[in-house]
Amino acid sequence: MGKKYTLECCVDSVESALAAQEGGADRLELCSALIIGGISPSIALFEQVRKHCSLPVRVLLRPRFGDFLYTEHEFEIIKKEVVLFREAGAEGVVIGCLTEDGGLHMGQMQELMDAAGSMKVTLHRAFDVCADPVEAYRQAKLLGIDTILTSGQEADCLTGISLLKKLCEMQQAMDGPRIMAGAGVTPAVIRHFVSNTQITSYHLSAKKVIDSGMGYRKEGVPMGIAAMSEYSIFRTDSKVVAEARRVLTEAGN
Repeated sequence: MGKKYTLECCVDSVESALAAQEGGADRLELCSALIIGGISPSIALFEQVRKHCSLPVRVLLRPRFGDFLYTEHEFEIIKKEVVLFREAGAEGVVIGCLTEDGGLHMGQMQELMDAAGSMKVTLHRAFDVCADPVEAYRQAKLLGIDTILTSGQEADCLTGISLLKKLCEMQQAMDGPRIMAGAGVTPAVIRHFVSNTQITSYHLSAKKVIDSGMGYRKEGVPMGIAAMSEYSIFRTDSKVVAEARRVLTEAGN
């Protein structure tokens, strides 16, 4: 019997969620503002995704762009969101809180785990900026975390493959959290990983940029990131997801 692979697609719209499902993704990570790495989505977006898409949804909870050292107010927002999305029917949440010296904030993380109840919990790429990834992995196991999304503490997972292999060995030896490779994941990268590692979970956004339908365009008035056009929209490409699915299906046979 072949390996069971998981393909998670990160999306920030109903349209992208439907494209991920069409392409053959197993699960969604739902966020908003994917262009800045993702922040917490609204309950309304979650409800619309659930209404139109049948895939399990794990919800990214991140109150702002930037690091993962949270103020008391920011932490209370995250904790409340865990409860709200649990009550709304999310399959899981995607979280991560750090201390100022680069360790997992075990007190905050335990509170979030308690609030999550029976939901699955993914530790997001806060893990990739931890001072000691081996210790953070052990702590994640103690917390009962299901999955760790990581690039191997590099800008992309291909560059971080050595640490990813080491973490995967720890997963197998300790029966610990599942390692899910993320950042720079493409069908070609997945093909390389399934041939050279034991990793079975992959996270990609498969984004493409589409042009807005706006006819009238007022240029030179940026609403956010000045380097990006206000008339460019990020969407998941179902064809890229389908190719990634084909690679994993072939590897699992």
